[in-house]
Amino acid sequence: MANTSSRTLQLLSLLQNHRYWPGAELTARLGVSARTVRRDVDRLRELGYPVEARRGVDGGYQLAAGAALPPLVIDDEEAVALAVGLQAAAQSAVEGIAESSVRVLAKVVHVMPGRLRRRVEALREVTEAAGSGGPAVRPGVDPVVLTETALACRDAERLVFAYTAADGRASSRRVEPHRLVRLGRRWYLVAYDLDRQDWRSFRLDRLVSPRAEGGRFRPRELPAADAAAFVRAGLDALPRPHRVEALVDAPAAVVRERIGMWSTVEEVAVDRCRVWMTADSLDWPAMALGIVGADFEVVCPPALRTVLADLAGRFTRAARADEDRPTG
Repeated sequence: MANTSSRTLQLLSLLQNHRYWPGAELTARLGVSARTVRRDVDRLRELGYPVEARRGVDGGYQLAAGAALPPLVIDDEEAVALAVGLQAAAQSAVEGIAESSVRVLAKVVHVMPGRLRRRVEALREVTEAAGSGGPAVRPGVDPVVLTETALACRDAERLVFAYTAADGRASSRRVEPHRLVRLGRRWYLVAYDLDRQDWRSFRLDRLVSPRAEGGRFRPRELPAADAAAFVRAGLDALPRPHRVEALVDAPAAVVRERIGMWSTVEEVAVDRCRVWMTADSLDWPAMALGIVGADFEVVCPPALRTVLADLAGRFTRAARADEDRPTG
């Protein structure tokens, strides 16, 4: 299967504007040499895209007028990765990224084969983002698990799967799937558990062999504002070994914008607030407080001060690395 690089996709996007691109302008836009552009054009032709070339000093490229574009040649895993990545970018707070990502995602989905388009569109329709999680690396999710659960959510089909709980116990679950929730690098399925007669959230990296039973169901009312809120409430209720409290010298609104998804923020004064967090490790609360960009005071636990001192030492040594390097 052809490996369609991000640069080739960018070239295709430019050519899909149905305008003529002079070679010099195209190389400047892509930031590559004329030879690289010719190689990428050849790759598009191999994939079936009718790219016409004009030779000479003012030579350039364009798609053949009126030509029907073939499907995008990517496999299931690449399609899911592309959709997830663009979805995340579409919810980015970086100026200009969100709008561009929505446009790119629409273009890419449009030229996907019908089978992949159905899976990716289902994933888009039933996924809710619950903000960013902590910086710890999380286990990956099988793309097949992701798309199969997404299809079952969208089509309101009962789902059967094997599940391993946090304590290692394995069980078979039969559920009415509701929504997928992306929280940081983790994915959750929110569903009504038919055997336990209650709502549950399931981590997708612990879910194996999902299979739609085929029977449709009438969606139940979720006991929360939305699926993301349901997952957050469940995680907040879990026992955590570390409870952090700090006073931050910044307006509460600013702190909520930067780390509100990880913490509870209460205004103390116009330019001061109190922050509470719970965590399995003190490493990421230390980093979270650091990225606020303001001075802060640790109220508890005292162990957090030790973690901060260790981090401060590392950062100081890194900042002085050039000063300590021999010259000459």
